[in-house]
Amino acid sequence: MTAMSQQGETTLPDEQCLDRALAHPETGPRILFFSGGSALNGISRRLKAYTHNSIHLITPFDGGGSSQVLRQAFGMPAVGDLRSRLMALADETLQGEPEVYALFSHRLPGQARNDALAREVSAMAAGQHALVAAIAAPMRQLLQGHLAAFLLRAPEDFDFRKASVGNLILAGGYLGHGGQLAPVLEQMANMVEMRGTVRPVVDETLHLGALLRDGTWLIGQRQISGKEVSPISSPIQSCFLCDESGARPQVDLPEANRKLIESADLICFPPGSLYSSLIANLLPRGVGQAIARSRAPKVYLPSLGTDPEALGHDLSGQIDALLTPLREDLGGAAGDEIPAGTFLTHLLCDSSEAQAEDTAARHGLHCLSHPLRQAEAPRYLSERVARMLVWLAGDFRA
Repeated sequence: MTAMSQQGETTLPDEQCLDRALAHPETGPRILFFSGGSALNGISRRLKAYTHNSIHLITPFDGGGSSQVLRQAFGMPAVGDLRSRLMALADETLQGEPEVYALFSHRLPGQARNDALAREVSAMAAGQHALVAAIAAPMRQLLQGHLAAFLLRAPEDFDFRKASVGNLILAGGYLGHGGQLAPVLEQMANMVEMRGTVRPVVDETLHLGALLRDGTWLIGQRQISGKEVSPISSPIQSCFLCDESGARPQVDLPEANRKLIESADLICFPPGSLYSSLIANLLPRGVGQAIARSRAPKVYLPSLGTDPEALGHDLSGQIDALLTPLREDLGGAAGDEIPAGTFLTHLLCDSSEAQAEDTAARHGLHCLSHPLRQAEAPRYLSERVARMLVWLAGDFRA
């Protein structure tokens, strides 16, 4: 399937599928990502040139930043990662709605007086702010309605500092649609002519919890990620979905998302925080079953640089952590007997990754090694990764 150079790096033997995808991205492959955070946004933006059919199942369990302020105020799922990916997939040409994009991307300053920021948002809801006034009807009225719904229900002490206006709009739409994210996400996707599909993996208000190897229990993504509080000092042993009290309800994958997984031309476990951005999406019941039923390539693209959540996990350990909830979904206590290839077929990594070939062999995976890393930063070259994924998906479709 894959040609190898003398240096052991993967080469692309046939790029006709890439040329076809560039010429007709509206018919491009259905590449599905389990994701969260911003690590995949650069690749997502570049992927739009090759396919308008990528699928992004996003974790709504974030517990930090402006999403956390909204969660505390309304007891709702986190919307920040959904908004961020929606913007990454928006049409950035003149065919889209740049005024809507500008409003959704606007973030309120962190140093201003809170009462002044509240008045600014009120002016947006009234259509008296320049960012809103620039948007044509009827979109303008719809956005004003969402902001008004947010303001009507917001507590008097709501902290507007550093708030994303896009998050406020999504929150207002969520509240106005009886506590459902799907309708407002579809509205916003249509407004910015989104080139792909973005959905929460589950539309529920939950948190991510973790048990560390030293016996410590943590509740909340911000306690795990090491971004707003001190990084964890003991490796994560397991993680789970829970409510604020730590109780663990049964969480089922929605039927619509199951169909998306099973119909994908390629499934990718992409870069991002190991547990809070990736594995959190694999915890609802039915995710492992859906992935196992798929016959498409299933690719792990590990993060570059240092991930505080991956403390104590080498590359093989990261794969084991990814496989654990998927195996449990199929086999319970005996799940560790299920072959890795049921859920994962390829390891795609930069050619500098020394553990790649041995790790792939240990798990029975195809190792795809290619120069994918930027020269001066721990980031992937978005164009090269996009081409690799489109090529793999196209090879499967052929």
